[in-house]
Amino acid sequence: MTDAFVHMPITVIAFDYGTKRVGVAVGNSVTKIGQALKAIVAPSSDALFREIQGLVKEWQPNVLVVGRPVHPDGGEHEMTVKATRFGNQLQGRLNLPVAWVDERYSSVILEGNTKMRDNLDAHTAALLLEQYFAEMPPSEID
Repeated sequence: MTDAFVHMPITVIAFDYGTKRVGVAVGNSVTKIGQALKAIVAPSSDALFREIQGLVKEWQPNVLVVGRPVHPDGGEHEMTVKATRFGNQLQGRLNLPVAWVDERYSSVILEGNTKMRDNLDAHTAALLLEQYFAEMPPSEID
């Protein structure tokens, strides 16, 4: 074997943050496919993070991915700030690395698909996860 360091598969949970719902998907570096899990609707921030902690305990991810919404020109807006705060809270509360994915067009791509509309947030999170895997250098995820 030429490579002395063998990369272990990593599990990733992705989040599509919204003020009403947070879409959640899971995937791994072997399949590089995102699986929509659920959309979390929580009455409070604490309830949201309790539910996320349960998913983290169940799936044991190595990395968390958070969609970062921006204007088409890349400029930040109100949801950029809120999603960034959410990702920073995830990192602080769960002590896991957070990676950011540009989610400029992710919801738009799925909104036209009638099969996706019912669970749009979770499917958007799955798309973000697949984008994360597509953008990562192979050495980091293989």
